[in-house]
Amino acid sequence: MRAFYFTIGVVLVPIGVAGVILPVLPGVPLLILAAACFARSSPRLERWLVNHPFLGPGIVAWRERGAISPKSKAISITVMALSGVAAFYSGAPAVAKTIALASLAGAALFVVTRPNR
Repeated sequence: MRAFYFTIGVVLVPIGVAGVILPVLPGVPLLILAAACFARSSPRLERWLVNHPFLGPGIVAWRERGAISPKSKAISITVMALSGVAAFYSGAPAVAKTIALASLAGAALFVVTRPNR
């Protein structure tokens, strides 16, 4: 299992870094998952990731307080709203639209109820 967690962590880090730079990918959640994988496979890489000056603060804020930065909240809510509009106007069946919009609304509610950093 250690090799599995290590592999998943190694795959998630570059995707998470891309997500920190590009607003369309969820960077910090992927880095949080990578840190969790490294906690089970490589404590040295977990320490490196958590203590990294650029990548670590979001992980630490989540671990300590379950916090999401206001900037990240704004980006998340904006992308979810745009996705909701796209889903609403898509040609998908009504059931699929309802499920998508309900899922987006639930995710948005979760994000806005988290404390700020």
